Amino acid sequence: MRRKTLLITAAAGAAAVSLAACGSGTPGEKAKDSRAKNRTNVEFWGSVFTTPENAWYKKVVEDFNDAQEDVFVNYQVIPADAWDQKLKAAQAAGNAPDMYIQAGRLDTGARTGLLHPLDDLIDASVFDEVTDQAKEISQYQGKWYGFPLLLEPQMTLLWNKELFEKAGLDPEKPPTSWDEMYDACEKIAPLMKNGQFCVGTAADPGTFGWTTVASQEHVAGHLPISDDWSKADAEDPKYEDLIGFYKTLQGNKWMPRQPLGAGNSAQPFGEAKVAMLSQGSWAMSEIAADYPDKVEKTGMAPWVQNDGDLTTSISTIGNMKWLIDAKAKEPEATATFFSWALGGDPEVLKPFFVDTQFTKAPARQKVTDVVDADPKSKDAPWSSVVFEDIVPHCVPESQYPVDINEAMGDAIQAGMTGEASAKDALKKANTEIQKVIDREELAKVRQEMDKK
Repeated sequence: MRRKTLLITAAAGAAAVSLAACGSGTPGEKAKDSRAKNRTNVEFWGSVFTTPENAWYKKVVEDFNDAQEDVFVNYQVIPADAWDQKLKAAQAAGNAPDMYIQAGRLDTGARTGLLHPLDDLIDASVFDEVTDQAKEISQYQGKWYGFPLLLEPQMTLLWNKELFEKAGLDPEKPPTSWDEMYDACEKIAPLMKNGQFCVGTAADPGTFGWTTVASQEHVAGHLPISDDWSKADAEDPKYEDLIGFYKTLQGNKWMPRQPLGAGNSAQPFGEAKVAMLSQGSWAMSEIAADYPDKVEKTGMAPWVQNDGDLTTSISTIGNMKWLIDAKAKEPEATATFFSWALGGDPEVLKPFFVDTQFTKAPARQKVTDVVDADPKSKDAPWSSVVFEDIVPHCVPESQYPVDINEAMGDAIQAGMTGEASAKDALKKANTEIQKVIDREELAKVRQEMDKK
């Protein structure tokens, strides 16, 4: 899963209670708010994000419901660990929400008929404002299936400047290459106590599968599938080097064998369990909101690469987008909320980007201009790192089925832990990827995508 697993499961119960005031407390149940009467009701499912994001979602729904008298949006929070099961069950039963939030690619949902195209629901002039990067991962075969809220790098490096200084390292110069990462860990390790580690990275195959996509492309010069999607290409020896990087970190006990927190959370860094952290740009927002005492001690930079080259394929860039279900009961009314919240007055979106500490890039240039003009941007030095040092050198999330990401994640995990040799792990991944290619007829899918 992509950033939907950032949804901090431990906080899901409490957040669900606080947000339930936006509508009913049970997904699919009609809103009890008196404003819902005599209006077209739109069911909106979201999940638990960082603290400022949660607050913005609650407020934008409330503001929309107060701004007009025709549509009422009933916002429901679905805990992260129940998301897939509840959404699939609702879709199968024909009572899916009208709209929901999704991170990651939407190609599979669009291809299999789960999503409602937006082109006939939202004026084309609204989409004209969307940036090229956001457009690329919100369309399928030339049609809009998602309205993007933001863009965010999914891999950055956070480091504790205070610990760097204590270890005799330059607190303003983080590692850029694998070798420099090893050197930094050797110097930091003596300072670590029980339960503390030099670096926190993904520690499970699912997260490895999507967080390493850019690294896969960077180290090998290609992804584990041919350009025409007809053949698996996961057995390149250079992928063995990528596995070796993580194996070295774990073998030296510089990184933990088990996750120290949610897969997309900065909690291990905020609680001083790790001196460095591999995480998406949203991590800085979480630190600023939940661990403010760590802000001045924290640096942000591009994640390390095998060769130290931080100008190509340094991270995938993903987005949070709003989708309309293919069987939505009220697609037109839902689209009015999309246009008002995401495609209308930039001031509606400004608090989202300011309160998340300038760690995300808006999907519309007008919103970028408004956010950049905010005086608080000067107090967030990492914003220039995100927008100037990282975003321009990112690649889009992989367009092929997530099963391929998972096959590579399994290979990295197996090779890293010694469950299998790197070569054997990649051989297995290659076999699994070819199965996906054949089962989904991906060569034909690629041809159709290229036509558009």
